Amino acid sequence: MGSHTDSTALPEPATPAGRAGLDAILADPGRAVIALDFDGTLAPIVPDPEQARAHPDAVPALAALAPKVASVVVVTGRPAGVAVRYGGFAGVAGLDHLVVLGHYGAERWDAVTGTVTAPAPDPGVAAARAELPGVLDGVGAWQGTWIEEKGRAVAVHTRRAADPQAAFEALRKPLDDLAARHGLIVEPGRMVLELRPPGMDKGVALLDYAREADAGSILYAGDDLGDLPAYAAVEQLRSEGTPGLLICSGSEEVPDLAKKADVVVPGPEAVAGLLRALAEAL
Repeated sequence: MGSHTDSTALPEPATPAGRAGLDAILADPGRAVIALDFDGTLAPIVPDPEQARAHPDAVPALAALAPKVASVVVVTGRPAGVAVRYGGFAGVAGLDHLVVLGHYGAERWDAVTGTVTAPAPDPGVAAARAELPGVLDGVGAWQGTWIEEKGRAVAVHTRRAADPQAAFEALRKPLDDLAARHGLIVEPGRMVLELRPPGMDKGVALLDYAREADAGSILYAGDDLGDLPAYAAVEQLRSEGTPGLLICSGSEEVPDLAKKADVVVPGPEAVAGLLRALAEAL
């Protein structure tokens, strides 16, 4: 296992399934897939999503771990190219086989080629985006809210509003109605409501990738409601005989995720520490 200080010791999973997942990764790392969300997991949550960057410890930890496992994949709602840029993932020694699945798997960036592959965007997103200012005005929630352009999706953040939770609640139904008119769905998150096309989520993306990579074991780390489908995908893989380990980054804002996790750590710095400890243990 190698020697550890307390700060880099591998945490003990709280469940038998989690312990089996960790044991399988340690026993046969060459078949382990390490999958991670970006915002809130590798990158601290910040008021302005355009200022999000990977924690300084994250990329070095991933670069230490990646050569020892089957693959490392980042699964995010962001456009793949944006996650690569904000993560600082391109051209990093050790991350030459990193894959980023952006827009919940609709886009894919491979470090090997350095290019993004993606289908054409859904026209419903542009139509909904055009109506958004009127919808926000209509509920008096314009003040302090922030529209994030995501290309294949559009998100409304309420974290900067005077009362973020009240703005979030006030927008739920109007945004559900707007999404329905344009054939979209609303994905709620931590003080954010995202409108995007149906049919792709982190669970679909993760299952497809795990099968493509012929994963012998899987680790998934996330922090938000959008990660619940990925958790469900790991639980499905477990039921099919592929051991898995579920990590929750931070527990206070999204208790639903923490309850399902095998290991809960306090945020991106601790996620990076866990990845580093895993790299040292292999």
